[in-house]
Amino acid sequence: MKTPIFKRYTGTLLIAIAMMGITACQKYLEVSPISSFGPDYTFNSVTNAQKAVLGAYAALTGDAGYGIRLSMYYPYDNDEMMGQGATPYPDGERRDIAHYNTQPSNSQLAGPFNQLYHGIEMANLCIYYIPKMEQYTSGSASDQKALKRLYGEALALRAQFYFEVIRNWGDVPASFQPSSFESDLFKARTNRDTIYNRVLADLATASNLVPWKTEDPSVTNERINQGGVRALRARIALFRGGFSLRQSKTMERPADYKTYYQIAKDECAAIMARNDHRLNASYQAVFKDALDAHAKDPAGEIIWEVGMTGGSSGVGDSKLGYYNGPRLNGATGNGALTILPSYFYSFDPNDTRRDVTCAPYNISSAGIIQPRTLVTMVDGKFRRDWISNPSVLTSTAQYFGINWPVIRYSDVLLMFAEADNELAGAPSAAAKAAFEQVRTRGFGGNATLIGTTPADKTGFFNAIVKERAFEFGAEGIRKYDLIRWNLLKTKLDEAKAQMAEMAKPVADRILPYKNYPLNMYFQANATSVVPLNSYYQPEPATAPANSVTVAWVTAPTVSGTTTTPSTITSTLLTYFAINFTPNKSELLPLPQQTVEANPILGGQWYGY
Repeated sequence: MKTPIFKRYTGTLLIAIAMMGITACQKYLEVSPISSFGPDYTFNSVTNAQKAVLGAYAALTGDAGYGIRLSMYYPYDNDEMMGQGATPYPDGERRDIAHYNTQPSNSQLAGPFNQLYHGIEMANLCIYYIPKMEQYTSGSASDQKALKRLYGEALALRAQFYFEVIRNWGDVPASFQPSSFESDLFKARTNRDTIYNRVLADLATASNLVPWKTEDPSVTNERINQGGVRALRARIALFRGGFSLRQSKTMERPADYKTYYQIAKDECAAIMARNDHRLNASYQAVFKDALDAHAKDPAGEIIWEVGMTGGSSGVGDSKLGYYNGPRLNGATGNGALTILPSYFYSFDPNDTRRDVTCAPYNISSAGIIQPRTLVTMVDGKFRRDWISNPSVLTSTAQYFGINWPVIRYSDVLLMFAEADNELAGAPSAAAKAAFEQVRTRGFGGNATLIGTTPADKTGFFNAIVKERAFEFGAEGIRKYDLIRWNLLKTKLDEAKAQMAEMAKPVADRILPYKNYPLNMYFQANATSVVPLNSYYQPEPATAPANSVTVAWVTAPTVSGTTTTPSTITSTLLTYFAINFTPNKSELLPLPQQTVEANPILGGQWYGY
């Protein structure tokens, strides 16, 4: 069983600093002393320096981190899933975020914003003090090696914190030294390109300090290794070279964007040239047998994951499997993230990733499947009936200790393919091979099912856009991909149009929607989803024996010229991305208390 690397030190952050409040109810810059130990003590041994770095890792976790808000509030709505729907809406919190109605007063902004900056501060302290330790330059060989690794990890963590802040808030205040050295804590915004350039340089440094996975196999992938550093650098480079919403209130891309695509390609190529990480032969096993079973992935596909403490609370744990996924007996758990029907039907029926990502059921305490309808389907990568070691099938707890995957090897392959295509004007043989490796695994290893890979630049790019949706559904990636491609509005509109087509009376639909069944039949008392008719063809005239009948889609009825809206219209299109405004909604507003506390910020930007 995996043990999160910082579990032993939870609650023991060993640096005497005053931090910004990390809960939504606290005020910006409210001071909360977190330890009585100063840097002279903290950075006097390798052991204590490690504890300090683990304190920075801890800022990734919990309710304000990837435990729920950064992983399951902020990345939605997108063309895969809808965030929490239904009433009350507007609600001033998660529903407003999901449906692009976020106001600066939203109660879910301050906690993540402040916790990310707390992580930056923790990393800054480690980055400043570790190289000044006597053991860093004159200690034993093992001490020097350990401290250089910790220094590299701190550089990578700071890059991840800034990356998350930028992709949600754009240009933000930046500091690269401990706050105690700042002459003025009220800082203006720094252009995101400046921050990106700094962290890209930092990651280049870190890649020479942090070992590859095979060089230290005893360490779990909850601790970033060289593959993770390089993959993170590739990801940030693509965002540095991609589109983003600027102060001009327009989506812009830098003129030298290919410089950053080259960085991404080179870093991915370096990872691909080794055997530290590879695709697990089974897509399902990445989630069911590794993340959900709290086990080590033998393929090393999950390059870096955020280690959650397990069995604790909102401080260092996650609500993965409780906030999302199938509910217990239809009552316990939120089931808050909804798979869009348009996304479900975008999968080829032979693509094994569909039934990993999409879970059309609840689960009974006896493990019996309770089918859901098409319009209430939930995501399935972090489902309670897959969680084991220990099992939480019948648990009423909200925290299951499930780690959040930051980056997987399949992302490296697809980033390489995307960057290569953009740089060369068409995909090379290597780019096609990387793309096909991911796609073939998705089809259970059967290369005859994957179709023909496009050979032109536009066709290959469009294939990449689709493939990343199939590969990374429910992993908090899609919305930000669409933003860096300047495709968010386009894809949201496409999803709305597709669902509107499904909402029509069957006779009025165009193909392929005309063939989609209104009812599905599932095997009664099954412990796994066993549909007895095809999701892609009309249901049989009579229900199969020993089946459970589910109204897969509520059929519209026509009376004269009046059409009763289908369930798709009434439950999804009412809320899905309903307030998205292009050239505004691509970023969140800063927390209002932050703007009020710091007039140098210049108020809200981007139309807020």
